[in-house]
Amino acid sequence: MSKISRLSGNSDWIDLDFVERKRTPEPVIKLGIQMHLAGLLLSNTISVLDELGVQRSRKAVHDWVQKADLQPTSGKTPNQVAVDETVIRINNQQYWLYAAADPDTNELPHLRLFSTTTTALTEIFLRELRQRRNVEDAIFLVDGANHLQAALHRAGLRFQTERHGNRNAVERTFREVKRRTSSFSNCFSHVEPDTAENWLQSFARWHNAPN
Repeated sequence: MSKISRLSGNSDWIDLDFVERKRTPEPVIKLGIQMHLAGLLLSNTISVLDELGVQRSRKAVHDWVQKADLQPTSGKTPNQVAVDETVIRINNQQYWLYAAADPDTNELPHLRLFSTTTTALTEIFLRELRQRRNVEDAIFLVDGANHLQAALHRAGLRFQTERHGNRNAVERTFREVKRRTSSFSNCFSHVEPDTAENWLQSFARWHNAPN
């Protein structure tokens, strides 16, 4: 099923505890968040809301997504975890997007942005991943990057080198992220890195949500 179908599906995965005032009906807030995370420009999102009789600014919709704190979480124990990184450009500067994917479910337990890629930063990523998901018994699928293998070795986690097969789960994620960000009219221009990272983690939560 296409992920765009989630726009009309269950939205219980969106927690609106941050809403302090009832100016905007909660179903409208959820719809606005879903549309933006599905790939619509903020301007297009507010146009749809306007057609529904709700006039809100682009900043309002952006704030909904930010405040919803949509972090990918799950209590499942994966058998394998594909880990890799790719380049993301923010204001014409290069950042590294680290991602972990469960090949069996295609879920994204963790995403993280760093200004560079080193063994020490990879260790931070792995430590945060272990806090979110029980991966102690999982086999990590990595490419030939020395920093990935060194960090996993230091963490005492099992890994194997694999360039195709189940490791493609994380490659598919990168392709989807880049496809969506490229449709945002320079989505990551004129934003701070933490704002871009928040969007990416929100995307992961939306990606993990049930159809």
